[in-house]
Amino acid sequence: MSMNILLFGYGKMGRVIEQIALDRGHQIVGRVDRKDDSGTDPDQLPDDAVDVVIEFTTPESAVENITYCFQRGWPVVCGTTGWLSRLAEVEELCRQHKGSFFYASNYSIGVNLFFRLNKILAKFMRNYPSYHVSMTEIHHTEKKDAPSGTAITLAQGVLEHLPHKSRWIDKSDVQSADDDAIVIESLREGTVPGTHTIRYDSDVDRIEITHTAHSRQGFALGAVVAAEWLPGHEGVFGMDDLLNFNEE
Repeated sequence: MSMNILLFGYGKMGRVIEQIALDRGHQIVGRVDRKDDSGTDPDQLPDDAVDVVIEFTTPESAVENITYCFQRGWPVVCGTTGWLSRLAEVEELCRQHKGSFFYASNYSIGVNLFFRLNKILAKFMRNYPSYHVSMTEIHHTEKKDAPSGTAITLAQGVLEHLPHKSRWIDKSDVQSADDDAIVIESLREGTVPGTHTIRYDSDVDRIEITHTAHSRQGFALGAVVAAEWLPGHEGVFGMDDLLNFNEE
């Protein structure tokens, strides 16, 4: 079914999302970009002109944007990372407005399969504390937040299953007494769409799993598929709901 989509954020990701949405038969009714005065003023759009919003902006503006959409009664698919300290606040706002909110740190189908693989491996490794777990994430130089939202999601997946680890920390913050922490190294290089590696090192060997994105296409397609799914669903959702992982 064709939908009217409003884009909040019209950077490189927004443009890829737009093209995929158009290719799938949807209409783009506006492009809200705080850095572009020629962008759409959402106040000028009637409430019923928008079926769903796809929000890929900045950590500083995401919560304001999401709140605005709840007030307008627009379902929101959000892909902005770096603001999750306010996630509980946004979830409560969604409930108050009886809204529809879909959030993922990464919309790639492959990455979400990788999330599941990461948890399975961590579950196996809980009985082998001699292996030291660490992570590396690599992204393009324009990415604002570090570690990436994807890296944080991966770390949280490990923490669910390794009782000797209780938190994650950025490599730049490592202290001598951080044995209970998963160290995440964040690198920013060129135009890399995203590479995430989890490794388990021992004195005798290393176990390592890696996901490498070749382009933004996988992220954008997942966001559009989520936008197609969300209208008609009230509440807070994520990729596990979309991919039926919660039914396993």
